[in-house]
Amino acid sequence: MVARRSRIPATKYPVERFTLDNGLRVVLTPDRSAPVIGVAVVYDVGIRSEPEGRTGFAHLFEHLMFQGSENLEKLAHFRHVQGAGGTFNGSTHLDYTDYFETLPSNALERALFLEADRMRGPRLTEETLRNQVDVVKEEIRVNVLNRPYGGFPWLTLPPVMFDTFPNAHDGYGSFDDLESATVADAADFFRHYYASGNAVLAVSGDIDVAEATELVTRHFGDVPARPAPKRPDFTEPDLTAERRTSYTDKLAPLPAVAGAWRVPDPITDFTGYLPYVVLAEVLTDGDASRLVERLVQRDRSVTSLGGYLGFMGDPFDVRDPTALLLQAHLPPGGDVDKVLRTVDEELDRLATDGLTDGELARTQARMATHLLRDTDAVLGRALRMAVLEQQRGEPGLLNDLPRLVGEVTEEQVQIAAAALRPERRAVVEVIAGGAR
Repeated sequence: MVARRSRIPATKYPVERFTLDNGLRVVLTPDRSAPVIGVAVVYDVGIRSEPEGRTGFAHLFEHLMFQGSENLEKLAHFRHVQGAGGTFNGSTHLDYTDYFETLPSNALERALFLEADRMRGPRLTEETLRNQVDVVKEEIRVNVLNRPYGGFPWLTLPPVMFDTFPNAHDGYGSFDDLESATVADAADFFRHYYASGNAVLAVSGDIDVAEATELVTRHFGDVPARPAPKRPDFTEPDLTAERRTSYTDKLAPLPAVAGAWRVPDPITDFTGYLPYVVLAEVLTDGDASRLVERLVQRDRSVTSLGGYLGFMGDPFDVRDPTALLLQAHLPPGGDVDKVLRTVDEELDRLATDGLTDGELARTQARMATHLLRDTDAVLGRALRMAVLEQQRGEPGLLNDLPRLVGEVTEEQVQIAAAALRPERRAVVEVIAGGAR
């Protein structure tokens, strides 16, 4: 065990944390090795926060935040970032929305001004709202309605597994809900969720901590203070009987299936959660993994296979309730029931017989490599630390994740495998309607 842990590399990124008087939490992590910075602002509002009748609103609002702000006209944010040689974007998740830039380090103040200006207030108009509703509708057409396997399984599995609106609804949103949104709705959403007390700012890279602290205070310190809203309780009971559904995808050339099982709370029971993260990799990551070797290479009952934690694929940025997902595409005429039975057999075998020699260490080394790679760039580091601060108050956990993954034991993985029983599973089957 000691020898195995010693092979897991570690990072020692410094972390400086403070909170402004208006409640904004700030994380600084200096790295003077290259003249580049990553800036990320994370708001504690995501798809699960959407009110009924406003499906897709969290994603729509992410678009609206780029349409001008208190002191800047539409598209000014784009010009100021790109004019400094930087890149930018934003993304909506189940539990948060983020906005971020990568810039030369001499543009730090520019990035802070831009983010602080839209934190004070985006420029919400009827014209920009209608325009961005149309943009989001086009995204739905491109990414879901007119694409094979569109929304599979991240949109199609939650309504099978969950019963409550926050967990089960379509996060992209219905056209009816999007079209009925008003500027007043957008303003209310901003006032409620886009408060300084509901946000985290992270800056990583070539910064002087004292100078960066002064600049953050200068630009964000006078953002009006609004407290974070009380986060609803999204918990739901576990399944006690398997739930299954199927639908025909008229564009899909091959049948597909996805299954999901609830896992321990990733925030309050992180120790219990981590073995499932490792288990997903043991089962599906690489040609030597359990299910790839059995289902793809030996049985040839599926053509591709994947497994991961969380409906959007990142195990370290989700809250409860969440799940371990497996998804596979089958050859023409493939037998979904046979695939599910084989998965159950392999889980039982792993739970009973344990792992082969070197299987766990190999998996953990690969996982540690991925974690290190994902945070090697300054923006990846800023984003990860911002979310860790937002959800856990522990941005420095970024340095510990490879080690913690490496400390998961074979017995813990076996116990996790034993918990993935058919009666706790939600399943979605895609019937191919586009095969020639």
